[in-house]
Amino acid sequence: MTTSAATAAGDGLEARLLPIADLYRGREGAAIPLLAAMQKEMGYIAPEAVEFMARELDIPAAKLFGVATFYAQFHLSPRGRHIIRVCRGTACHVRGSLKILERIKDLLQVEEDQTTEDLRFTLEPVACLGACGLAPVMTIGENTFGRLTPDMVKGILDKFE
Repeated sequence: MTTSAATAAGDGLEARLLPIADLYRGREGAAIPLLAAMQKEMGYIAPEAVEFMARELDIPAAKLFGVATFYAQFHLSPRGRHIIRVCRGTACHVRGSLKILERIKDLLQVEEDQTTEDLRFTLEPVACLGACGLAPVMTIGENTFGRLTPDMVKGILDKFE
């Protein structure tokens, strides 16, 4: 057993990540697919996971962190089971999406781009959801909710465990 494999066997996180490291060992330009695989395995990219991969693959941790922080699809902290996206595009803004966003923040006690303590929801304002005719709009996972009013928000959130 290699030193890395011995270390990984003693640590659950590293044991989960070692097969991913083995897939990308010796491959140039693999930072994005490597990070995507890490996030798929863990749900997010933990700093200790980046440090492990940096050691395993002899890639500077700063390079991996740089890529992970540059691209919006990568997340460095745990995310909720349900991702709430509130449209902030022009049509939604004009029709009151800021009030929807504020109502969600009040109900969940989170700020933008944060996750509730129980990991139930993550709140993400977005530039556009492409449903201008339903403005204001939000999505929760694959579900779209349109023509929203602040009074509708609590009932919608209550449907998601």
